[in-house]
Amino acid sequence: MPDTKTSNPYLILFALWLMMFSASSQLIIMVPILPEIAATLGVNAFWQGMLLTAYALSLGVSALITGPASDRIGRRLILLYGTILMAVTLTLHTVAESYVLLFSMRLLAGVGGGMLTSGSVAYVGDYFPYEQRGWANGWVMSGTAFGQVAGIPIGKVLATGFGYRWPFLMFAIPMAVSAVLIWLYVPQPDADLDDQRLTPARLVEKYRAVLRGSDAVNAVASYLLMFSGFGLFTSFLPSWLESTVGVSSYEIALLFAIGGTANILASPLGGRLSDRIGRKPIVVWASLALGLLMAFAPLYITGFLIAAVLFFLAMGLIGIRVGPLQSLITALVPDRQRGLLMGLAMSVGQAGFGFGSFVASITYGPYGFFSNAVGGALAMIGMAGLVHWGLPEPPLASVEEPPPDAPSVAEAP
Repeated sequence: MPDTKTSNPYLILFALWLMMFSASSQLIIMVPILPEIAATLGVNAFWQGMLLTAYALSLGVSALITGPASDRIGRRLILLYGTILMAVTLTLHTVAESYVLLFSMRLLAGVGGGMLTSGSVAYVGDYFPYEQRGWANGWVMSGTAFGQVAGIPIGKVLATGFGYRWPFLMFAIPMAVSAVLIWLYVPQPDADLDDQRLTPARLVEKYRAVLRGSDAVNAVASYLLMFSGFGLFTSFLPSWLESTVGVSSYEIALLFAIGGTANILASPLGGRLSDRIGRKPIVVWASLALGLLMAFAPLYITGFLIAAVLFFLAMGLIGIRVGPLQSLITALVPDRQRGLLMGLAMSVGQAGFGFGSFVASITYGPYGFFSNAVGGALAMIGMAGLVHWGLPEPPLASVEEPPPDAPSVAEAP
């Protein structure tokens, strides 16, 4: 196992960045290639939405178990096992020639996703001091944005030209590379882990103990609203743009590249800025602005140009708040509960995404995309209020200069 004292923070962040690039891209690609899946497999909007719901629910169950497990065995092993499982599963998508097989692969991918989403945030919380977590989380999460700029457009082109299965093989390759990097270069942080055996009864008790605090409950609820709103707004956005606005499939790919560029710029900026002025102001104001943008977007989008401008702004607002919110939540509990809380937050969040996608699949047909957009906007505004009134802002360390670009290895707080 790599030595914590000699580990390179840059290499660690790159391994986590590559992992997030692949893990998030293989999820996000499902939205723009739903038309190709529908055309190939002959499924309606309801069954298309169920593919998103299946992944989200599988991820949620996995995170509920692997989050607390990482408090016991450490984040490194969870990340290593998760990247290996995800790489194998994405490769197996190439044989998913029927809806049942594709549905099964999405369930299995969700198990790997549950291990990675909560594990990566908890790892940053263990390795970096609180006043640098915004910076670190911002860079790790920019892997998601890079997937929108490079991975999603290429994946959309592959799906349009050669079939929906091939983008998943493309994302399996960087996931396999990430597994190798984690094995070779990512150490187990010197965190205060749980030293007691994790039995089903103890797992239940650990969740009860964490949820007795209102801060943890509000943190989980904020993830629920955030992901529900995202699922409501984005699940049928490409379908609406293609069928109603007249945007082509290749313009959809370009749209995701434009939004990803905004996210790449905003994620590190939001994280770094939150290390200076605090997490809550950024999360609250970005959520309010995003809610307003969602509500009015269907009224103003009449072509590709307006869609590109609004999508750029929306993805920028999403990106600028992710690092600050994750950094804020990792500080609410001690090391031995961090994986559990992040696992619970991610689980509930993904369940919220599945719920939002499910509601969108029901309402999109009879009521149109406007109903999806209004639902997403209400969720964002509710999240802003919950974070503002329901989560505490831990004090930042007094730092005269911005956090250094190459922080030293930090002991867990």
